[in-house]
Amino acid sequence: MKMTVEVDCTPEEARRFLGLPDVSALNDHLVAEIKARMDSNMAMLSPDEMMKTWMSFGTGATEQFRKLMEAGMSANLRK
Repeated sequence: MKMTVEVDCTPEEARRFLGLPDVSALNDHLVAEIKARMDSNMAMLSPDEMMKTWMSFGTGATEQFRKLMEAGMSANLRK
């Protein structure tokens, strides 16, 4: 025997019916925190700042970056 039950309700109604906790406030807090961290770190993503950071380490950082790029290129070529 096969039965099909169709329930028409919102996610909030389903959560309450199943007795699950309301984590919307926690989710809102986490999303706000992630946005704040992303905004504060955007300066580090600018190419100028990245190059300044790499160049401050001297030729060792440049060589490491070159090796990283070569490894990425060879991995893509193998695919």
